[in-house]
Amino acid sequence: MTRPTDLLRVLKETSRTFFIPIVRLPGLLQETIGAAYLCMRAIDEIEDHPTLDNATKAFLLRRLSWALQAKLGDGDLAEAPLEVVFASYQRILPEVTLRLSDWLARVPTVIAPRVWDATIAMADRMAYWVEKNWEVLSEADLNSYTFSVAGAVGLLLCDIWAWFDGTQIDREAAIQFGRGLQAVNILRNRKEDAARGVDFYPRGWNDARMFVYARKHLALAKASIALVPAQSFRCLVDIPLALAEATLDALEKGKKRLTRRQVLQIVGQI
Repeated sequence: MTRPTDLLRVLKETSRTFFIPIVRLPGLLQETIGAAYLCMRAIDEIEDHPTLDNATKAFLLRRLSWALQAKLGDGDLAEAPLEVVFASYQRILPEVTLRLSDWLARVPTVIAPRVWDATIAMADRMAYWVEKNWEVLSEADLNSYTFSVAGAVGLLLCDIWAWFDGTQIDREAAIQFGRGLQAVNILRNRKEDAARGVDFYPRGWNDARMFVYARKHLALAKASIALVPAQSFRCLVDIPLALAEATLDALEKGKKRLTRRQVLQIVGQI
């Protein structure tokens, strides 16, 4: 079983943005959300893998979804039977993906079925988008994609938060939170996505339109989350929101990303 320090190491290697607020959470919540995030990231690494073809990506995503569905509800969530799924890809897939079973095993038993369900659902949704070659033709398509890979994660955070201390988060705001963050990622990774033949912009959209879309959803999320009691664990969402808004400002000025100094300043203010 993975150690807490090991979980945090992999978390830091895969997402410095979410590592910052997660390490500020109390122990049990930190471990639960850290593990849940790594489950989502494990699947994301399959979807975004630079050398696997789409057919292989969809096969892996659907096969791991099936394996988890077959195991869920049999009374033992200590082990996720994914070794066979990844057996032929040990040298290709990253550590965070190959150790998906470890992350699932770290989630407390009471909330574990919800995290397993979210992992299963995300794998199926990502397989769908891989098979479509991420074809986004309209704003409705964009809404669907950003929900599939990020908005649904916001809903998972709501459930974990409520399980931990009873805090109730506006679930629609949680979807907008994920949707806005994903739109920022789309803007930031525009050139890299184009290089692999993928375009997340709806037909006829330009950068300006995507900036409007991103800011709209971040603003809606921010307004609702501001109503969450200050003594709750708002750093989990306040920090990513602030970093996302600052990233949009930087991108509009032609910068690729925030500097480490800027990130530390933003976190310090929060």
